[in-house]
Amino acid sequence: MINLLDLDQSAMSAFFAERGDKPFRARQALRWIHRTLADRVESMTDLAKSTRDALMLDAEIRPPLVVRDSIASDGTRKWLLDVGGGNAIEAVYIPEPARGTLCISSQAGCALDCSFCSTGKQGFNRNLSVAEIIGQLWIANRALLASGVGGPRLEQGRHPISNVVMMGMGEPLANYDNVVTAMRIMLDDNAYGLSRRRVTLSTSGLVPALDRLGEDCPVALAVSLHAPNDALRDQLVPINRKYPIRLLLAACVRYIEHAPRDFVTFEYVMLDHVNDAPEQARELASLVRDVPCKFNLIPFNPFPSTEFRTSSRNRIVAFQRILQDADLIATIRKTRGEDIDAACGQLAGQVQDLTKRRLHRIQPVARP
Repeated sequence: MINLLDLDQSAMSAFFAERGDKPFRARQALRWIHRTLADRVESMTDLAKSTRDALMLDAEIRPPLVVRDSIASDGTRKWLLDVGGGNAIEAVYIPEPARGTLCISSQAGCALDCSFCSTGKQGFNRNLSVAEIIGQLWIANRALLASGVGGPRLEQGRHPISNVVMMGMGEPLANYDNVVTAMRIMLDDNAYGLSRRRVTLSTSGLVPALDRLGEDCPVALAVSLHAPNDALRDQLVPINRKYPIRLLLAACVRYIEHAPRDFVTFEYVMLDHVNDAPEQARELASLVRDVPCKFNLIPFNPFPSTEFRTSSRNRIVAFQRILQDADLIATIRKTRGEDIDAACGQLAGQVQDLTKRRLHRIQPVARP
């Protein structure tokens, strides 16, 4: 059976063409699936009954199975989704007065092994399919509308979720083709109609894939930096051994030429007495002086067995002030969803096959 959630506009058009149907059928199907959030082929009432009957024989709308739906005291909502093979992923909805943001996973587990990330500590099993990625957005919109979030906005072509961040479990650029296809569905006016400024991809720094993204599907960019020099970043973000900071920053500058925003956001997890010293803030400011950027300082969210501690509020504020004094925009992320383990860096899901494949085993590049 073909899962229609796997198909973007191009693939949907090809699918209907192979069946001898007109191209506009693809647009109709996309609207039913992603605008109206239909869960059955037979719901597509503006398709001829003969077309629907034929579709029902070899096509379906099959999102991941919801295992658990948790709501935090601050309104943050997390879904645990079964993706088969003993694997589960997590998606998180963050409500704010002017927008609703969904944090989406791209892999079951993660191979990058960042030392401060709960997901990285569980190992890596596999990439998610397009249906499993876009299905998180589909499920969340349906659940929020069913619970009264957003009221009548579906009838106006708008869903409760206005922003998407590819910042959940996994490294999005390590699942490049499926992530880009899913983002194209998010951007498609016949589907979710999100603007490129409202879709953000967060990466640890896979430089060749970042260059491809700038050409193929530029969206807002966030980069997990977390250190002001290679020596420390090698320890915290092992992919840095292959793509060191100088290569990453150069790729960021190239990406901005194509991006919908004229800056990149650098994410910086604040680890007590590891990367939060005043001299490290000054080194960081000097490092990015030629890169249009802003900083998002993220208080570390501890998880069982971690060696790290959260920086004190005073150290975070002092770090922020040094960056601001260097004429950089630096904000401190408000921690959300801690009571349901939905805060940044806490997503763990469940991965049965801990293969522990690590990308940093690749031979590092030579450095000057």
